[in-house]
Amino acid sequence: MRIGFIGGGTMAEAILGGVLERELASPGDIAVAEIIEPRREYLSERYGVVVTDDGKAAAGHGSLVLLAVKPQDLPKAMSGLRKSLSDEQAALSIVAGATIKSIRKGLDHDGIVRIMPNTPAQIGAGVSVWTATEDTHPDRIEETRSLLQAIGKEVQVPSEKYVDMATGLSGSGPAYVFLFIEALTDAGVQVGLSRDIAATLATQTVLGSAQLLEQSGRHPAELRNAVTSPGGTTAEGLLSLESNRFRAAVMEAVEAAYEKAVQLGEED
Repeated sequence: MRIGFIGGGTMAEAILGGVLERELASPGDIAVAEIIEPRREYLSERYGVVVTDDGKAAAGHGSLVLLAVKPQDLPKAMSGLRKSLSDEQAALSIVAGATIKSIRKGLDHDGIVRIMPNTPAQIGAGVSVWTATEDTHPDRIEETRSLLQAIGKEVQVPSEKYVDMATGLSGSGPAYVFLFIEALTDAGVQVGLSRDIAATLATQTVLGSAQLLEQSGRHPAELRNAVTSPGGTTAEGLLSLESNRFRAAVMEAVEAAYEKAVQLGEED
């Protein structure tokens, strides 16, 4: 697997780190185009990958060309690559809100993969939702799958409309979870725990609950009911959450983020 990264930020680093750790590629198989010189030096020293400030040079290095720039920098990045990719190459985009249509037009290239990863990819625990155009070379599709498995789980979907939906759930979801952990911690402090103890309890409770759900294969409601004794403390806490529209608030947050993702795509 040979990869050219256009942009060397946090998510690009997570992906290249995962690829190297899984030995899907050697450092010499990866080139990163990054305009910030200290960042180039860091990536070169830490990972041994090829670094450059020339996007076209990095793109020419790989069968996969991964667009990992900020949304506002994408048009300039694509203009520098326009008409330079071969039919054997695939352009992968992790740029939020950038549609396949806009990327195809910007690059004048038909082999496009649109991906929505999330931040736990930084520790190999992410989940990426992705879709590929029919013109994407079959070998590139399998390479994409392997690349995404190097940073967690991957879910291929038949249409990019599902990528927008996933943006509101798994893409933005870590922020919702962090806010929940923050609120649990503050609540622990409110009832008298020290902040250190409250933070440890809140973080491990969320982590352990997620692991139990995954490993047990049981429905969340079934596990919730198992914790809830009639007339007990958990039942009282759940009643308060429901009275304060906790479930509805989460659903509305996902819907709002999804609608924003669609809006960003319409602005292309």
